[in-house]
Amino acid sequence: MVGWERGRKVRDDGTTLVLGGGGPLGAAWLAGMLAGLAAAGGRAAEVVASGRLLGTSAGAVLGARLAAGTSAVELYRRQLEGADRIDLTVTARQSAGFLWAALGSRTSQGSARRLGRAALAVRSAPPYAARDAVVGLLGDVRAWPDRPLRVVAVDARTGEPAAFDAASGVTLLDAVAASCAVPVVWPAVTVAGRQWIDGGVRSTTNCALAGGARRVVVLAPVPKPPGPHRTAAEEAAALARGGARVTVISPDRETRRVMGRNMADAARAAATARAAHAQATRHLADVARTADA
Repeated sequence: MVGWERGRKVRDDGTTLVLGGGGPLGAAWLAGMLAGLAAAGGRAAEVVASGRLLGTSAGAVLGARLAAGTSAVELYRRQLEGADRIDLTVTARQSAGFLWAALGSRTSQGSARRLGRAALAVRSAPPYAARDAVVGLLGDVRAWPDRPLRVVAVDARTGEPAAFDAASGVTLLDAVAASCAVPVVWPAVTVAGRQWIDGGVRSTTNCALAGGARRVVVLAPVPKPPGPHRTAAEEAAALARGGARVTVISPDRETRRVMGRNMADAARAAATARAAHAQATRHLADVARTADA
């Protein structure tokens, strides 16, 4: 039996660092934020260097690289130089199809199932499109790292999320590809006999899956996906009611201005990373308070 997790509580005396999804600019924002926190030293840097990681979509890619030993500074440098450029071409028709599926249900799971059906019907991209994209983004990282890492994807048929980890019996590449498989744009990814889509379709952070952690820092490039889903702040509030200390950080007004409205606009990646690096300095106290709780 494949041992993936589905909402299992993981007890941890440390801090869980949640890296949300958000396409090319979400990845750039995460890289800048991680580098900014790391550069400050102290507790913020410790969270980046050693916290347990929970990654979704773009956050799964950066989480895998970070957990495998790539420094936050290196991830940031690569964004500035365009070395990790993600050219995700999304047509107007695909955008409309995504929104039609996402907004066509009143429930979060129903919305995710509709997106799953849309992904299963994709014929405009090869079956391994998501894997091919992820191979380049992971660099030479292929094995599950020793640092605790969980990668979230959504079952295309049931609409339920699952968190893959080193004990799941699947490869890291398959787990990250499943987490990045944007419905309508890319086909679903088959892993262990089931088909999976982007982990961000019903929660851009999936921080609810950090239940059981005492301290949680959430980096959310996109606070909420389109559709009837909870925001990152609402999921964090639920964790807090369970006794966790939680900080959620999303792009602020200045950073959003730099990013623009198209999260797939890779031309803005370097500027977004710089804005996020600057923004990180404004959240050092928040991260430190959570990590020391």
